[in-house]
Amino acid sequence: MLIIIISMASSSLSNNAHTHSFRFDVFLSFRGEDTRYSFTDHLYQALLGAGLRTFRDDDELERGEEIKPEMDTAIVESRASVVVLSKNYAKSRWCLDELCLILEQKKKLNHFVLPVFYHVDPSDVRNHRRRFAIKGSKKWTLDDVKRWKKALTKVANLSGIVLSGSEADCIAKVVDLINCKLD
Repeated sequence: MLIIIISMASSSLSNNAHTHSFRFDVFLSFRGEDTRYSFTDHLYQALLGAGLRTFRDDDELERGEEIKPEMDTAIVESRASVVVLSKNYAKSRWCLDELCLILEQKKKLNHFVLPVFYHVDPSDVRNHRRRFAIKGSKKWTLDDVKRWKKALTKVANLSGIVLSGSEADCIAKVVDLINCKLD
């Protein structure tokens, strides 16, 4: 079963977005080990098939370049992001840092953000439960954890799509929504 949580309020790009130069239409944020060769790959192909310039980390990065700055640049140079929240998303510092930058772009440039809850409950993301319960560690400072929790709450409060059935239906809906928002 596919559950769609969509706000019908229309939004236009801010004046800042109109003057900003975009290299990509869509940035895909995902946890590679969960969805790279399945859902995210199919979504990537569908977005390209719809004529949307789409960035994903595995084949868009220049060989020999540092990954983090390239990823950050791709987010800033994208009009929208699809955030695929899967079971191990919150276990990755990279994913969480990407999410923070994506939400910063949303605030600054009205960057469209579409969360896809890939076999996870939005309330677990919003309330930092189960696999989304992140805590400080030797590698993660308490400031980072606070920032990431705030970002997870924000993204879970956005209108999005909850996947619990057909991936093909979900992918078609994502492509339709992105096309609609970016037109």
